[in-house]
Amino acid sequence: METARTAFRDECARLDGVLRSLSPADLDRATPCPPWAVRDLVAHVRAGAGRLADMLAAPAPSRAEVDAAGYFGAAKFTPEVDAARIDSARREAREPADVAATAAGFTAAWRATDAAVGAAPAGRLVRTRHGDAMTAAEFLRTRVVEVGVHGLDLAVALDREAWLTPTAAQVITGLLTCGRPAPAGLGWDPLTLIGKTTGRTPLSDAERAVIGAAGFRWLSFGG
Repeated sequence: METARTAFRDECARLDGVLRSLSPADLDRATPCPPWAVRDLVAHVRAGAGRLADMLAAPAPSRAEVDAAGYFGAAKFTPEVDAARIDSARREAREPADVAATAAGFTAAWRATDAAVGAAPAGRLVRTRHGDAMTAAEFLRTRVVEVGVHGLDLAVALDREAWLTPTAAQVITGLLTCGRPAPAGLGWDPLTLIGKTTGRTPLSDAERAVIGAAGFRWLSFGG
């Protein structure tokens, strides 16, 4: 839990600073996650960052059924779920509309989660909005992925250098590769690994050959 919590706090604090530096025009920039503009993507990240606070306020399930890797399953990526996720973010992005309120909303969301995690007993179980029962620690790992990977999307949209923090990079790459190192022949740094494994950066033929020869498998975010 402490590793995930540190990564979550570090990455959220870094994004906090970025959001407070935006101009009003930045909120309407297109992102690599169409049809979302920056304001829509921030609304999605804000909702995801704050979700664990509400989950910890609800009754705990009796036993864990999935871990962080299992959470990212095909059921989360059906057309119906994707459509609902897109529409929800666009609705939430309508208010607040300005930069200061947008940043403040994200700050309040992630800090509420951090406070709830700090008050939760060790091993606390939660149930996700998809019905998955899992430990709060494992769900927090998924929040690091959400904030960190979408932070990379925001960096592209804003024409800024990627700001992924070292602690978040460690959690995200460990989850994406199921804790195994990528084949040495790839020579990937954490940002490249995340881009390649999440489909944000295409694989070259040479990379596909190395991956195939090594039998390397990483976490799939669904079809």
